[in-house]
Amino acid sequence: MPQFDGVISFLDNRSFGTIWFWLVVIGMWSVTGRSVLGVPTEVVSRAHRAQKAGEAEHASVITLLDWLSLTLPRWRLGPHEGAAFLGVTAFLLTSLAVFGFRYGLEMAQALTFLLTPFLILFWLRVRLAGRLIPLLDEAERGERPVASVGAEAVRLMIRHRRIVTMLAAAAVAVTALWGTLWGLMHPNGL
Repeated sequence: MPQFDGVISFLDNRSFGTIWFWLVVIGMWSVTGRSVLGVPTEVVSRAHRAQKAGEAEHASVITLLDWLSLTLPRWRLGPHEGAAFLGVTAFLLTSLAVFGFRYGLEMAQALTFLLTPFLILFWLRVRLAGRLIPLLDEAERGERPVASVGAEAVRLMIRHRRIVTMLAAAAVAVTALWGTLWGLMHPNGL
């Protein structure tokens, strides 16, 4: 089918053997690690240090809660939006995986390895936001002390950062392993 020839030829380009693909992989994970739900990691670290020092209502904890109140609303997903997003992304990733692993298109394999961890990361972020939104709502209504909300938010965000770091390491390692195997099985791109 001629209308798909351009897409197929793009998906058949070399990827694992080029420096540009690896720069994209490292760059995407580097940028991803700089914030948690849009809150800079330095803000989370300062709030954590203040809590360790026994200053539960320090200005850095309040700053963290302010950041969260600004960034969390964009992570709210209703049941219809979540289902639609999951359906579309599952279809696209499955299509890429079929093109890549069934038909042997290298770029489709590379995009599958690149995008699948980011889909997992997206749902981890939605889950974290779903846990933090009720905390902030309780603090705004005065049902829970700010110190308690700040401590719980810092704990959840640090745990999320650790999970993201492990996900990034695993994703880069698996991609590098598959890229190496691909290079050995297809010398000179053949």
